[in-house]
Amino acid sequence: MKLPNKIDIANLPTKIEKLERLSKSLEGHEIYIKRDDQTGSEISGNKVRKLEYAVKEALDQGCDYLITCGGIQSNHARATAAVAAKLGINSFLVLRSKGEEKLEGNCFLDQVLGAKIRYITADEYRDHRMDIMKEVKNELDKKGHKAYIIPEGASNGIGTFGYYGAMEEILKQEEEMGIKFDAVVMAVGSGGTYAGLFYANKVNENTAKILGVNVCDDAGYFKEAIFNILHESFGYTSKSIEFSKEEINIIDGYVGEGYALSRPEELTFIHELAKLEGLILDPVYTGKAMYGLVEEIKKGNLKDYKNILFIHTGGLFGLFPKKDQFSF
Repeated sequence: MKLPNKIDIANLPTKIEKLERLSKSLEGHEIYIKRDDQTGSEISGNKVRKLEYAVKEALDQGCDYLITCGGIQSNHARATAAVAAKLGINSFLVLRSKGEEKLEGNCFLDQVLGAKIRYITADEYRDHRMDIMKEVKNELDKKGHKAYIIPEGASNGIGTFGYYGAMEEILKQEEEMGIKFDAVVMAVGSGGTYAGLFYANKVNENTAKILGVNVCDDAGYFKEAIFNILHESFGYTSKSIEFSKEEINIIDGYVGEGYALSRPEELTFIHELAKLEGLILDPVYTGKAMYGLVEEIKKGNLKDYKNILFIHTGGLFGLFPKKDQFSF
């Protein structure tokens, strides 16, 4: 299947490693990790795979401004700012804020990278973020710019192909490694990463289960969101797939206190895994998702999956604002 055109920014392919000591502690399961946290430095994480397609579309339309949104510590917003700076165009970020955060982590990097920022309340973000981004676009267009809006997480039809390509990358790595993954697991925060993996898994008639651990909202919300993202993506190709929402596998129950809010047990898990494997997860996405994966294995809910691949979607910079919540 021919995918839409993209720009090449990420360091690909990312490697797959076995987590030897974690696997040993989870008898009957071999846990592997795909290091998409190593797609780059400023652009590190899963967002850049999706941005390679979205930004190519923006450039093809002659745009000189990228507008996007996210939380105050959004990895996607920071990656968008970095990509824009690299390409010599501008970025404008609409960020959800309580109005009391310190200038640190991703938010600090946004400013280092030269992004223009508008801070809005949680209520404004929930109900009006797209309207606000459209207002920003209109303001910029009136000044002679041409702006392109990227939704939260670049989780839309064009962004889907970032992880369509990642799934095909995984299939090649399976051949090289002589292994077959029974399940591919990732954090789900907006749905685009899951959608791309699911799409390619179906098209390639691969037998692995695609399992998402939601870090906000609930399984029903993401089944609907992913369903819609996938149908939007079909408009870019000649290849649609037949599927039902019931085939979208979301492991619910690990949102905890809410999006970007950490429970002590989650932070303890991040600390213990770092000491065990020399692997650092973030508190918003990968920490919750890996915690959920391990808990589900311990509960016996994933006994049918021996070889499990976890997608490390990055987020290291988001760990620093949580430093005071760790107990050492």
